[in-house]
Amino acid sequence: MKHLLSVTDVKENIFEILEQAEKFKKDPIMGEPLKSKTLAMIFQKASTRTRVSFEVAMFHLGGSGLYLSTEDLQLGRGEIIEDTARAMTRYVDGVMIRAKEHDDVVKFAEYSNVPVINGLTNVEHPCQALTDLLTIYENKGTYKVKLAFVGDGNNVCNSLLLAAALVGMDMTAVCPQGYEPDQEIFKQAQKYAEKSGSKIEITSNVSEGIKGADVVYTDVWVSMGDEEEASKREEDFKDYQVNMELLKHVKPDAIVMHCLPAIRGQEITDEVINCPQSVIWDQAENRMHTQKAVLYELLTDL
Repeated sequence: MKHLLSVTDVKENIFEILEQAEKFKKDPIMGEPLKSKTLAMIFQKASTRTRVSFEVAMFHLGGSGLYLSTEDLQLGRGEIIEDTARAMTRYVDGVMIRAKEHDDVVKFAEYSNVPVINGLTNVEHPCQALTDLLTIYENKGTYKVKLAFVGDGNNVCNSLLLAAALVGMDMTAVCPQGYEPDQEIFKQAQKYAEKSGSKIEITSNVSEGIKGADVVYTDVWVSMGDEEEASKREEDFKDYQVNMELLKHVKPDAIVMHCLPAIRGQEITDEVINCPQSVIWDQAENRMHTQKAVLYELLTDL
């Protein structure tokens, strides 16, 4: 694996990365394998979990993370991505980018001399999807479960489709019409599912989509960049809220997940976030452990 731009980049070693994440959770430091390594962290979009988890992960592994907003870089003054990549990657050992446009991260990686990690784009969120697999395995002891993603077929949903298919997990994206996941990603996930033996589906019918679910997952209805559509989205998604009534129709031992931040009372209720079935805070913690595994995979041999 040269970069982590998409979940497809880990198709050959996804299980090894998840096993390494488990090891890091048991022993957070493990001899500081990234001693003296540096990770540039570029943020075009604000973040809580991505920034803190990557920065602490690098510290625990003996390296350091350098936070850079767009305003800190010449990108904010018109320098092209190619030139920023060529220069920056002569200073650091790796780059994590949380970007507005997926193509910008792909282009940065094309001109980079060091590994590039997608910390979130409008198309995918691979670090989150890997984290979610780790959290599901922790709670279920297997990947052979059914995941129901309820809500917007966004970047998180896209990456989860690919991740679930790679490990043999069934997944149904339960989305209103017009808010389905990326069709090319869905087709790719179905190809992976044919090999792994999983079932990947999309439906707008909530009751059918959540039937038999072992995991119920949701995300915000209005992502960063979609604020102008807020009123319409709230109306279109009103029947897709994860609440206690919905949980009556999934397996009794189903777990609830949310990648955060959550808009309480919108896509998910306070009661569900705080219920015994919620593993949301374990999920948030696991971002750090999984990202350690990704960093270890990409940076230790440099």
